[in-house]
Amino acid sequence: MCAVDFSSTSMSPEDQAIAESIAELKKQLGDDLLILGHHYQRDSIVMHADFLGDSFMLSQKAAASDAKYIVFCGVHFMAESADILTSSDQVVMLPNIRAGCSMADMATLVDVEQAWNEMLSSTDLKDPIHRNDPAAIAEEGESYLVPVTYMNSSADLKDFVGRHGGVVCTSSNANGVL
Repeated sequence: MCAVDFSSTSMSPEDQAIAESIAELKKQLGDDLLILGHHYQRDSIVMHADFLGDSFMLSQKAAASDAKYIVFCGVHFMAESADILTSSDQVVMLPNIRAGCSMADMATLVDVEQAWNEMLSSTDLKDPIHRNDPAAIAEEGESYLVPVTYMNSSADLKDFVGRHGGVVCTSSNANGVL
């Protein structure tokens, strides 16, 4: 848990009151509250974070936590990922539900499904979803279209990729995935 001396920071009286309220709630909830802050958040937000990092690392911290309440100071896809990885008795909250990521919003599920179907119909590749085990290694002579998406994508795209025997990549595993 981080301790913050609010007197050493230059904040407006309103911001200082908000910061003190957050600190008091953290004190009251103790280990039942985990606040995660993405690198790009401003100082007045990350000063309250228990962990500061990238989206994947923060989702892993959420998954490893026993905290009942997890506040993810980031964007929508990050909180979705953390929610998927945490248990059903944990609550993942996104302080600004409208916080989006232009990269995550570049492809919608409808667009991806349309492109997927066009690629399947215009090539000799098969959809791994029709196999007994979509994730199994292809037999010699079999050719499958394998979807790959980036971590910065919505949960519905990650679901699509998983159902079709694909993989979610991050900057750290992209080379091995491809």
